[in-house]
Amino acid sequence: MCDASNSALGLVLNQRAGAGLPVHVIAYASRTMDSAQQNYPTTEKELLAIVFALDKFRSYLLGSRIVVFSNHAALRYLLKKPDAKPRLIRWMLLLQEFNIEIRDKK
Repeated sequence: MCDASNSALGLVLNQRAGAGLPVHVIAYASRTMDSAQQNYPTTEKELLAIVFALDKFRSYLLGSRIVVFSNHAALRYLLKKPDAKPRLIRWMLLLQEFNIEIRDKK
């Protein structure tokens, strides 16, 4: 689960052992954004949180199926944008290394 505010990013790495079983917390992480990142649009801040999570826990996540829960539904469409900014293209390339699915947090 990833989230972004106006000045910080936060995430929780969870694992579910199987369908119907409880979710176990593996790790928490957070960081503040620099002044340039604080000027990003909300959607890009949310994507930055996902990129931070994947980079932070790369060794745990490579080769695994990853489901990211975010409260920002526009993320799925941002990743399919044909005329993306270079920053978004770099992030998309990072996301392609992982077996990732982005879902809305309900």
